[in-house]
This record gives sequence, structure tokens and C-alpha cells, in this order.
Amino acid sequence: MEKIIEKIKKSVLIKRTTTIIFMLLLVSLFIALTIWINSLNLNPIDFTAEKLYTLTGTSKEQVQNVKSDVNIYFIGYSEEDSIIDLAKQYHNANNKINVEVTDSTTRPDLVAKYGIDSNSAGIIVEGKEKFKILSSNDFYTYDPSTYEQIDITEEKLTNSILYVVAEKIPTVYFLEGYSEFETTKNMNYFITYLANEVTEFKTLNVLTSGNIPEDCDTLIITSPSKDFDDIATTAITNYINNGGNILWFNMAVTNTQELPNVNKILNMYGVKPFEVGVINETDNSKMMSGAASIIIPNVNYSTITKNIPAVLLVNATKINFVTDEELQNLNVTKNTLLEASEGSFFRTNFSITSNNKQTGEEEGPFVIGAELQKKLAEANSETGESEKSSKLIIYGENLFISDYTLSSTSTEPIIRYSYNKDLAIDSISYLVDRQEDIVIRKDTNTINYTATVEQDNIIQGIIFGVPVIIIFTGILVWQHRRRKK
Repeated sequence: MEKIIEKIKKSVLIKRTTTIIFMLLLVSLFIALTIWINSLNLNPIDFTAEKLYTLTGTSKEQVQNVKSDVNIYFIGYSEEDSIIDLAKQYHNANNKINVEVTDSTTRPDLVAKYGIDSNSAGIIVEGKEKFKILSSNDFYTYDPSTYEQIDITEEKLTNSILYVVAEKIPTVYFLEGYSEFETTKNMNYFITYLANEVTEFKTLNVLTSGNIPEDCDTLIITSPSKDFDDIATTAITNYINNGGNILWFNMAVTNTQELPNVNKILNMYGVKPFEVGVINETDNSKMMSGAASIIIPNVNYSTITKNIPAVLLVNATKINFVTDEELQNLNVTKNTLLEASEGSFFRTNFSITSNNKQTGEEEGPFVIGAELQKKLAEANSETGESEKSSKLIIYGENLFISDYTLSSTSTEPIIRYSYNKDLAIDSISYLVDRQEDIVIRKDTNTINYTATVEQDNIIQGIIFGVPVIIIFTGILVWQHRRRKK
């Protein structure tokens, strides 16, 4: 009897030992598999219709050419934040790009070096010689025409990487002293975006310098409220004749102004003096919240506007040009960028409160934005000289890129509405010939989960395959034990 009991004990012990060994093998296999998968640093599966958390082929192609080290520091972020998953995909595309999630306590050197508020989150994209600082507010814009929030996270990160590794950075000068729109007044947001996104940015007091600096790739002029003096007029004229480019914003004129030198500069491109008046819309789909003077103009396709579906303009004015024959005599070609609709009208009497068109008021369409190229010299194959030209991009609006808000109760500056900022930045990118900047915008108003065939197979495998394997393994163990009885 004792022998039988001893035999049973040994059999049970063997079975228990076998079971324990088998379970340990399964656990070990699971751990090894997990470590191996983690070592592959695979991208997370993205089920969003807009692929919000997946790096596009455009970005991968752009960053693969990066040859120098780039560090992306996320200060005050968590490893679980979706933006971290997206950022790590840059490292997968190019191991020169490194991602570090940290905080102000761990890396006080970064906080001190880049002036980040220790109580807030910030993102630093750091190259060998240049850097950019981003915040979460930089990753979204808003389109009032569709009421959609637009995700531009990937666009910002990719362009920031390209910026900090660029060998040559074009220089943009902001002309000061002639407008109420200055770098320190009414234009702070625009200046921040400009200085942080596209180029080297400098202010220019032409009375002090006496000319436009030679390194000026684009000169920004905002709504002159007083006339250019002779020094400025001569300097700008020489700049144009040497092939310089200008980005001009002009708010609506509310009273008659005598600006002969300003008009002299505009006339070099065939632009007539601005008239007193404001464009109003009659089509509700072309205005915001029923406000006839807050309009959504038609955007004509061009190199500049190809990524701009809509902008929001406040108190825009029309741009008038000389005849086509006169433009030809000036060697100027014109390309319309923005237009008010045929249902719009031009109001010159501001005492009229009605939103309806009145008898005698000029009807649209009106040009609100245009690109003008003035040919200065033909290409000469004998001397090897290339064609010389000067470009002017002009908008009959200035408020749309300003710090002003739409109402006294609003806290959001107009520049953050729709694609306002993007239009200004893309115009500068075009003028300074920085066409490598990419635009990737994703609608995040609603997130729909749609799995691809490959993703669906993975899901089905997890849901059905894993349980089947476990059940099948259990059956094998049970049969093995049964045979040994």
C-alpha cells in the first residue's frame, strides 16, 4: 500500500513539475517576445481616419536627408502622450533625430537655456546651431468656414527639423516707422510665428540704414499710415530694381490719404492708390456669423495658396490695377490669389448700417490678394546672366494677421482663425524660395476609427487567434496527461 501511495505522489509531483515548467516556458516565451517587439520600436497602430498619429511618407522622405544630429525635447510631457509616439517615428525614419521626454526638474539646463516656463510644457527642436521652441497651441488651427479643428502637429515638427538643419536661412526685414502695425504693436503673434518658423527675422529703420540691406530676401510692409520720405522711397525703389521682393499688407482706407511716395512704389507694379471703402458680403456662406464685413473670400489656386482652403478677412479693401496694356508696358504679370465673390459690394459711406447693398454701391468680384512679378532684365546666354525680376505679394487686408480680436469678448487673435497665419507664412516661403516647407493638416473635429485590411487582420488575430492557441495548448496538455494515467 505504501508503494502505491508513493507511486501516486511521484506521479502527481511529476505532473506538477511538468506543469510548472511548461508555464514557466510560456511566461519566458511571452517575456522574450515582448522584449523583442519592444526592441523593434514599432509604430503604434493608428486607427484614426486622418492617421493623426502616423508619420506620412512626405515627412519621412524629408527627414531622411538630415545628416546632422537633431534633439527633440518634450518638457512637461508624459510618455503616454500621443505626440510622443508621433515624434519617435522621426527617429525610426532617421536615427540622427533623437527624442527625449523630460521635465524642468530633471533638465533645468534646458529650461534656463531656452527660457521655458518651469510650470508649463514646451517642446524644443534643437540642431547644431539653431533651435525652435513650440507649444501645444502651435499644433492646431481652426477653420470657421467648416467649424473644424485642424491638426498641424506633424507639419510643425517636420518643418522645425528642416529649419534647424538648413544651411542657409533667408532673411526677412520688417519695415518700421510708417504704420500702426509694428513688430511691438498689433503684430506680436505674427512676428513670433515668423521668427520661429520660417526665416531669420530683422526689423528695419530705413532712415537709420539709408538703404535696404543686401541680405534682405523679402521686405514686409504693413499699411502705411504716413507717406514714405525721400530716403525710404529711394531705398525701396533701388531694392526693387535690384530684384528685391516685397510682401505688402494694406488695411481698408477709411479717409482720404495723400501718400504720393507710397503710391509711387505701388505703381511700379501697376497697383493703383487704395480707395476709401470696405468690402461687404451678401452671401452668408461667404461671411462669418452674419457679419457682412468679416468675409471668407474665394481662394484661387497657385503655388502660394495651394495649401490654403480658406482665410478669414476683416474689413478688407479691393486692390485696383492699371489696364492690362499698362501692366504689359511695365513688364508686370499679375496672378490673383484672393477674390471677394460676385455678390459682394464696396461700401464707401460708413454711416450706412444696413448689410444690404445700396443703390450706387460697386458690385464685386474684387481682387483682395495678388502676386505681381516685374521683369527687370532678360536672361543673357552670352554673358551668362540670368533673368532678373522683382515680386510683390499684396493683400488688401492687414487685420487678418494681427493681434486684434473679432470682438471685445473674444480672446483669440484674428491671426489664429482659419488659415490666416498659413497664408502669410506661405507667402513669405514663396518669396524667399523656401518651397521645401511642407504642409500637413489633419481634421480633428471628429475622430473616426477605420482599420485597414492589415490592421483588421491584426485585430482579428488578437481577438480570435490568441484564445484558440490557448485552448489548443490546453487540449494538448490534457491529452498528454491522460495518456500518462
